[in-house]
Amino acid sequence: MLSRSELKAFQAKSAYPSVSILAPTHRTAPANKADPIKVKNLVSKAIARLQKEFKKREVAAVVNNLKELVKQVDWQHTLDGLALFASATESLAVNLPFKVKPRAIVDETFATRDLVYALNRAVPYRVLVLGHTTYFYDAWTTVLEEHTKAPFPFEHRGPGGAAKLPGGVGVNRSAIRDEAMRKYFRTVDEAVAKIQKASPLPLVVVGVERNLAFYREVTSQQASIVGMLAGNHEKTAPLALGKLVWPVFEAGATVRRTEALVQLDDAVSASRHASGIDQVWRAVVGGKVRVLLVEKNFKYPADISPEGDRLMPFTGNGPAALDDVVDEVIERVMEAGGEVYFYGEDDLEVHQKIAVVVRS
Repeated sequence: MLSRSELKAFQAKSAYPSVSILAPTHRTAPANKADPIKVKNLVSKAIARLQKEFKKREVAAVVNNLKELVKQVDWQHTLDGLALFASATESLAVNLPFKVKPRAIVDETFATRDLVYALNRAVPYRVLVLGHTTYFYDAWTTVLEEHTKAPFPFEHRGPGGAAKLPGGVGVNRSAIRDEAMRKYFRTVDEAVAKIQKASPLPLVVVGVERNLAFYREVTSQQASIVGMLAGNHEKTAPLALGKLVWPVFEAGATVRRTEALVQLDDAVSASRHASGIDQVWRAVVGGKVRVLLVEKNFKYPADISPEGDRLMPFTGNGPAALDDVVDEVIERVMEAGGEVYFYGEDDLEVHQKIAVVVRS
């Protein structure tokens, strides 16, 4: 899955014709057997439109890019949806961990709005799998993407790991092994802390009980940990692991959403909040937001005033016209290091569906 910044950059590209293919897919057989046919039918539909509007040679590069994207799809490892984007100079295939409606679109820009909407309303998190080899993942629902840049995956090279435990009379091998594990997990935690400092996210920690206990002793990330999963999962495939950690994260996230509501109540009493999209926008522009609470399905089209500090009636014309101001609010809060929590319909009705806790 693309990051927010990558998707935003791709969204800004403009060239006519730009083709977007969005198709629902399936993770497992036998449901996924029909996926290639359905995607190819959508591609054929787009190509037919291109060749009706242009001469074949004029759109040959676009058609080529589309066909190459289809060839590159690994149909045995798709997720819940697939997006194919192609122009004469750009091509990109993205597996999506959420369902999309089947569409073939030809326009000046790529049809990324649904992706931006879904990505902004997803809560990303990270998964740390402890063991003699320690793995680190970025996670989005049940989808895990492994950190493969050094130092991950992390190898335990000390006594009890790659190195043998010392022997001899009077040597307490258990104590040496345990201290080596603590030292190893301190080093792991330092690497995790660097990533978390640059981009803080909730963390689910996985490992056998002994390793979880050692990590709890040494970690600097206690405030970020939303849950732990006990068990040896060093060799568990990411697809299977994602299904195990997602419920753990969800349970922890529910607690955090409740805590955020308590923070909002306290902020209301202390006059450190803003409610409703207009007030929230002003707080966001002012860089004052610490916590954002928003109903998951809330959308609000509007124009941004020339000064940038007010919302105006939506015209649909020009770069100041935003199809969904809520997306922009979410992105700005996240980029500024604020916390974002999502709620069900009418959960924030008293706050007009959106509210923030501002910094004191």
